[in-house]
Amino acid sequence: MTIRLAFSRPTTVIEEQIELFDNFSKLGYDGLQLKFSQYAPYLNDPERFLEQWGHLKGVGSALIIGGNLDPQNIELLRNIYGFARRIGSEKIVYCHGISRKDVNNHDIIEYANILSELGKEAEQMGIKLSLHHHYDQPVMYRDDFDLFFENVKDCAVGLTVDTAHLVKSGIGDVAEIITSFRDVIDNFHMKDFADGDWRVLGEGMIDFIPIFQAIRSTKYDGWISADEESGGEIYKGMVSCLSYMKSGLCLT
Repeated sequence: MTIRLAFSRPTTVIEEQIELFDNFSKLGYDGLQLKFSQYAPYLNDPERFLEQWGHLKGVGSALIIGGNLDPQNIELLRNIYGFARRIGSEKIVYCHGISRKDVNNHDIIEYANILSELGKEAEQMGIKLSLHHHYDQPVMYRDDFDLFFENVKDCAVGLTVDTAHLVKSGIGDVAEIITSFRDVIDNFHMKDFADGDWRVLGEGMIDFIPIFQAIRSTKYDGWISADEESGGEIYKGMVSCLSYMKSGLCLT
């Protein structure tokens, strides 16, 4: 089993982004999964991104993007494909920004069809499209996962499992999701949760013991990213999350 560890977190000013970019590799992470604001200024000029950050291996291992599936957002997604291919990203992590209360089963099937076609386009460019489920987004409840992935064509869309969004959505058995969707999971966002807030890994109420056990027992082979959105100190969070993941996954 080859697991690669990544880190992801929002930044609000350039100084925070520099701290994030400069330290992930030094601390032992294999990559960064970038929020949209961290690569958007370079989207039409990937050479500038490479000039500034290209010496950092894994700096854009995955690119995160949110939106709906209207023509404008689809065009943006395709532009991100081109940027991702140029800077060497492996994955586009897609957050479908539509409220679950406005969605029915027919809609979820249609979204699976649309994202399947977009996933095939990504594959032609050497990139994998991965759905990042969220609280109050179309794939939220347990049955939504079944319905969506039963209708994905040709395995064109992977699944990014977010531990905290599952729990917030009322899915307490995260390990069952990992076991049931082992064939489509291609990424993890590890995040803790308590009292309605995101927490640093190990500082919330989620029991990660069965989650780590499920990852190991399914022989998962791919990216696992700490998705640190607690709002705490960047460096401290990076150190803490890496230690927690390595311990839970039994990685040396």
